[in-house]
Amino acid sequence: MTPIRFRTGRGGKRRLSTRILANQLAILALTGLIGFVLCAVAQRAELDRSYEQRALAIARTTAAQPQIKQAMEHEGGGDVVQTVAERIRRASGASYVVVIDLHGIRHSHPIPALIGEPVAEPVVAKDGRAHVGTDQGATGRSANAKAPLYGASGTLLGEVSVGIPEHDVLGELWRELPTFGLYAAMATAIGAAAAYLLARRLKRTTFGLELEEIAGLLQDREAMLHGIREGVVAFDPDGRITVVNDEARRLLGLGSALGHRLAEVLPDGRLRRALDGTLTGTDVSVLTDDHCLVVNRMPVALRGRELGAVVTVRDRTELIGLLRELDSVRGLTDALRAQQHEFTNRMHTLAGLLDIGEHESAYEYAIETARSGQALTEDVRRHIGNPLMVGLLVAKTTVAAERGVRIALTDDSALGDDPPHLRRLLTIVGNLLDNAIDATAEAPPAADGRQISLTLVESDELIFIRVADSGPGIAPGASRSIFEDGWSTRPERGTARRGLGLALVHRLVQRQAGTITVSEGPGAVFTVVLPQPNTAQTPEETSFTTASPTGGAPR
Repeated sequence: MTPIRFRTGRGGKRRLSTRILANQLAILALTGLIGFVLCAVAQRAELDRSYEQRALAIARTTAAQPQIKQAMEHEGGGDVVQTVAERIRRASGASYVVVIDLHGIRHSHPIPALIGEPVAEPVVAKDGRAHVGTDQGATGRSANAKAPLYGASGTLLGEVSVGIPEHDVLGELWRELPTFGLYAAMATAIGAAAAYLLARRLKRTTFGLELEEIAGLLQDREAMLHGIREGVVAFDPDGRITVVNDEARRLLGLGSALGHRLAEVLPDGRLRRALDGTLTGTDVSVLTDDHCLVVNRMPVALRGRELGAVVTVRDRTELIGLLRELDSVRGLTDALRAQQHEFTNRMHTLAGLLDIGEHESAYEYAIETARSGQALTEDVRRHIGNPLMVGLLVAKTTVAAERGVRIALTDDSALGDDPPHLRRLLTIVGNLLDNAIDATAEAPPAADGRQISLTLVESDELIFIRVADSGPGIAPGASRSIFEDGWSTRPERGTARRGLGLALVHRLVQRQAGTITVSEGPGAVFTVVLPQPNTAQTPEETSFTTASPTGGAPR
């Protein structure tokens, strides 16, 4: 079977891979910029802490100078403090080194005019601990640290405040920013390469379809699945159900089958084998409890890749019923034509007798002809009480006689006026007789002619049916497959579908918890046993299960 193949189109808009790559590059650039800024901010904070600790080290070094300690403790400051503080400031590169007493008076400062002037903020080192932070002083914004100043005797004399200019921190930051920029550029380049590879993979995954095409295919698929009158089931390469429309759920009874394998949702049988591809061919007929289905399975491939399979299921229940009815009418027409021919011959014989004056012989011939048909009906009525079954057997006997086959009802047959399973009995007996008539009529005649034996017995526990013919019989090894849908040894005849009659009989028998067996070898013998019902009968079968008086579904 030729696989289904898809072709992809191209629209006027940019390709999906190009759009994905452009969007990912924009995202990478934005995230890289944000990361760069965050790194710069974090590095700035780290440099601030580093310079504050550097200022604190300078402040502690200054506070530990013996000259400053002695001058502040005994001399009250003086030029010594300014000289030592300025020397330390110039050596360390600090913005200022200010020695402050407990009253907040400056004793050193880079601006000599501020020496002896009080500071604006309180002396924080009175608590005996060091303090760091950022200070907006007279020399500008600086990283500031303040350390307590103790005298030689351990008395707290004041504090030393040291600041490192802010431009030093910014200069260090600017020197490190190119490294951050390089890292961000490398990360963006790696991300761009990954985005490009991802875009190519997505393109292969979507078979080159663009977003608009994918959306259009989805809309078309939904409209198609829910708009058609056929059941559709799709499978992935692993055999899992990926698509099932409402009609398929109704016909197959799948329910919630998405993501499951057929073995998980359907029992083993002809239906499952037709769906999973075990049964090959087109228009595979499958008989279920409620429907007569035609199943077709086609593999799906795209650019050499196997994507699974699509199965379509058509409901042929009504059509098969109509075709069977039509075939039955044709059979009845043939039978009536044959009877008309026989009746014409008899009328010619009767007219000839009258013409030659043999009136007594003509009368006896007419009486004998009338009694032959009535005798058949009376013989059937002695064993069968139900008029529908009587009509069926008389009609089948008449049709068989026109084809050179004799149907004999055994003497032990007995069926009441209102037997259980009546509709099913009519279908079972009608189909079995149809099969037997076809098989016997086309086989070479036996020593005692072409004959069919029918046994129909009703007891308190069961109903027993046996149909034996003198035809070629069932080939050895075929007794297990003879009841499968579509099994037949003969070609199609007219509009009737072969291979449904025995499958239908087998299904009806199983639904009534009965048994059906068939012998192998020449002269087929079908035996059916139906238990008497203990509860109310189930609803009657659909139209295609009813056997007509003259037609059927031969094997």
